Amino acid sequence: MSSTVTEPKTTEALSENASTPVTENKKTFNIEEIQKLLPHRYPFALVDKIIDFVPGKSAVGVKNVTFNEPHFQGHFPGKPIMPGVLIVEAMAQVGGVVMTQVHELEGGLFLFAGIDKVRFRRQVVPGDQLVMTVELLWVKQRRFGKMRAIAEVDGQLACEGELMFSLVT
Repeated sequence: MSSTVTEPKTTEALSENASTPVTENKKTFNIEEIQKLLPHRYPFALVDKIIDFVPGKSAVGVKNVTFNEPHFQGHFPGKPIMPGVLIVEAMAQVGGVVMTQVHELEGGLFLFAGIDKVRFRRQVVPGDQLVMTVELLWVKQRRFGKMRAIAEVDGQLACEGELMFSLVT
C-alpha cells in the first residue's frame, strides 16, 4: 500500500460586489460552513468553528463547552466533566473537516477506523474552550486516513491521540 496525500480542493466564495464565485483557499470556517461539510447535528455537533485551516494538512477547531449541554446532566451531577469519548469525537470532527476538503476524497462519509494512543491529561469542564489541532499524517488508497490530534484548554494538554478514518461511499 502506498502512502500519498492528495492535493486539497479550494472552496468557492462570492466576491463582495458580485455573485461571481471566486476561488480561494479557506483559512476559517463558521458553524454554517462546518454544517455543509459534516453531517453532525445537535446534540452531536461538537465543533463551533475552525480558526485555522491548511488544505490537505491540518485544522484547528474550537468547542465552547457550556453547562447546558445534555451530557452534563448525568456526567456527573454536582461535578460536570465532559466525557472523554466526546472530546475524541470533537477532535475527529475537526479531522472530518480536513478530510472533506481533500479533493480526491470528496463525496463520501468518513467513519472511525481506529483510535490509537489516546490519553486524557486534564478534565474539561463547563466554561472551558477546547482548542483542537488535527494534522493529517497520511491517506492510503484514497480511502483511509490517519491523523494526529491534540485538544487543549488554556494552553494545557487535555487529550491527545491518533485517529484513523475510512471513507464510506
